[in-house]
Amino acid sequence: MFEARGWTDGLPITPPTPDHVTAALEAALLEPGQVLGVETVRGRAITAQKAAINAVMAGCRPRAFAVVAAAVEAMCDPAFLLHGATSSTGGCAVLIIVNGPIRRELGMTGTFNALGGADRASLAIGRAVRLIFRNLLGVRPGELDRSTLGHPGKLSYCLGEDEEGSPWPSLGTDRGAPAGASTVTVFAAGSPRQIMNEWTTEPEAILDTIAAEMRANLLHYSIWAGNHCLVLPPQLRDRFASAGWSKADIRAYLYRHARVRRGDWERVGKASVVSDANRDQEYAALQSPDDLLIVAAGGPAGGFAAVIPPWFGNKSRAVTAGVGFCLEC
Repeated sequence: MFEARGWTDGLPITPPTPDHVTAALEAALLEPGQVLGVETVRGRAITAQKAAINAVMAGCRPRAFAVVAAAVEAMCDPAFLLHGATSSTGGCAVLIIVNGPIRRELGMTGTFNALGGADRASLAIGRAVRLIFRNLLGVRPGELDRSTLGHPGKLSYCLGEDEEGSPWPSLGTDRGAPAGASTVTVFAAGSPRQIMNEWTTEPEAILDTIAAEMRANLLHYSIWAGNHCLVLPPQLRDRFASAGWSKADIRAYLYRHARVRRGDWERVGKASVVSDANRDQEYAALQSPDDLLIVAAGGPAGGFAAVIPPWFGNKSRAVTAGVGFCLEC
């Protein structure tokens, strides 16, 4: 019945019985009619009860709904540009990054297979957001969702940071959360671009490889600056920490080096948009160093990292919300 009515993504669901929905609402300390946010272009209000129904269907355990609710709140911030991110032909997905004690409470690992659905909570939270889009905002392929290609993150795109294994403050702390608080950061994002450099211990050399991937996105996809997410597993984190590098050092280096000139487009088949007047115009991947979201996650072996580029440059901004509290209040 649910699939026939277009209420699911085609995969099995947990029936959203009143008891299951009530348990989710109670775990998140939310009233059924409480409005989590409004998609302003179409005037669609997302209530806690309706969001909880979709979270239950996605397989979320009750406590995980608090994370889903915070993600909805963050996505409805005007800076996120929710309508554009969910209807664009560009086919982005919402990357959800979870920080704070709730990760451990939910069993979010943040280590092996971190971007591949490593645990139930990550899979279910990401899927819940997608079902909310589908059922509450009408974001279905060929209808409001006009993605030409999309990417697998549209099914679920969520991870918890490996805070315990990181030498640095967490992303939540970077974005203003108090110590001991749980947060959710949402980012309208392309698919992960994996890089590898295990032939050096020099931070600059490692970052040159990462900067090359960021430049590739400027050349091959969009030339507009915006948030990027850099996911760093332990091996490369250890390289930076051993050399005394902080997150601020990494951000500053990539801000300086992840740049292209308009004339570089001639080498990738885009000569028609290059002229003598604009050939030397420079474009940076980041508007400022703080645009880079650095997340500690991944398994221990290999000199791997992932660059996750933005959907539409700075038109959509990453937004962070507190889980169970107001971060901006």
